[in-house]
Amino acid sequence: MRPSDFYSRFPLAHTFSIVARDPQSGWMGVAVQSHWFSVGSIVAWGEAGVGVVATQSMVEVSYGPRGLALMRVGLSAPVALEALLQMDEGRDVRQVAMLDAQGRVAVHTGVRCIEAAGHYQGDGFSVQANMMKGAEVWPAMAEAYTSTHGDLADRLLAALEAAQAAGGDIRGQQSACILIVKGERSERPWEGVIVDLRVEDHPQPIAELRRLVTLHRAYQEMNAGDAHLAEGRVEAALEAYRRAAEMAPHLDELPFWHAVTLAEMGRLEEALPIFKQVFARNPDWADLLTRLPAAGLLRQDETMLQAILAQRTG
Repeated sequence: MRPSDFYSRFPLAHTFSIVARDPQSGWMGVAVQSHWFSVGSIVAWGEAGVGVVATQSMVEVSYGPRGLALMRVGLSAPVALEALLQMDEGRDVRQVAMLDAQGRVAVHTGVRCIEAAGHYQGDGFSVQANMMKGAEVWPAMAEAYTSTHGDLADRLLAALEAAQAAGGDIRGQQSACILIVKGERSERPWEGVIVDLRVEDHPQPIAELRRLVTLHRAYQEMNAGDAHLAEGRVEAALEAYRRAAEMAPHLDELPFWHAVTLAEMGRLEEALPIFKQVFARNPDWADLLTRLPAAGLLRQDETMLQAILAQRTG
């Protein structure tokens, strides 16, 4: 096989990444940044109750699904990775990290990965990088991950930010991804995904990824509010809606539904100022409001409806 034939088979996702498990929650995550379009679609893999994988450099994508398949049947991350490496004639140009649901970690940096390339394996995590501006990148990632307080997403993002601050990919920035899954398996696998966010093409993908994580948390609060409401915990629901709106003050969606909930509960005086702010930014929300009673999302009360619509300013 000619060298050109070999390399044409594999995406050139030279990058820095981290795989990690939070010992308190059992959640597992992988985060990555690269000067490559849509890096998350080829590098980051994960399955609740099984593990996570980062496959990069001259990427053999199959390390992701095949690694998860081996861990799913009980192989540890080190055994699974070694088995796949033994079958791969291109192992010298691969960089792969795997972590299983018990927190066991394995990482491989091929001897022909483009410098600066290397990895650091710690307790329940691994950071790895290739084609970096300098060899300071992966130690900086490890330090940031271990010293940052917060949940797993905060710590993964801190590692990416530290990598970039230490020089990052010698080519620059383009895309990033964060994937977090639960530590327990489920018959409904979609419920095992905690965070799955990608920035496909952006001049500052890590900063954009952090913005998306904040937005994701706002919508999680909104969903929590809905769950509280379904259980009759009205005050807890309203508090969750308030937190959601504070996290994403530029969005009309979150305060709108907060106000709808207040109105439905008979707390119209609290709802009206919120409706007024939302309608001032986008009057189409007032039109949407008139459609809610037919969908069963707002009681049919003409007096209440007119009071709300009176909050329109134009």
